Amino acid sequence: MFWKKGPDKEISKGLKEIYPRLWRYAFILSGSHDKASDITQATSVRALEKSHQYSPGTDLNRWLFRIAKNIWLNELRSESVRDMGGMASIDEIDIPDAKLSPELGMVNEEILLSVMSLPEAQRIVVGLVYIEGYSYEEAANILDIPVGTIMSRLSTARLKLSKKLKQYQSATV
Repeated sequence: MFWKKGPDKEISKGLKEIYPRLWRYAFILSGSHDKASDITQATSVRALEKSHQYSPGTDLNRWLFRIAKNIWLNELRSESVRDMGGMASIDEIDIPDAKLSPELGMVNEEILLSVMSLPEAQRIVVGLVYIEGYSYEEAANILDIPVGTIMSRLSTARLKLSKKLKQYQSATV
């Protein structure tokens, strides 16, 4: 395929590098493997279709993550109208890792379930900062919210996760 110079080429190259992070972000948003794949694919297509709206040299992560979030919000609205549904049940999430021992796999699953049970705003911030490794400033830029809001959401999420994991530890001892 022939790419024009400018945004198309930068987006195409950037998508290849960012795709795994974009998929993980979509998973944090949706809580489902299938939906994450659909959101990531739709984001890629929309980014290429709307490449004229991207300014080369600006933060491509931010632009793509915003597209993904908008696609997810549109999907939630559509689902709500169709069947008054919402996110997938937390029990439907299953990410096995063959390299892990069964005990460590159970701990990882409990951590994932705990993160996925957080309110959406906290879950997204935890995903961006702790899973994807963005700084507070970068996460604030991606979500277009103040850094203080990022810090507040992370603090609240840490408290909730700490309580849940302490409950899990006491239940397994």
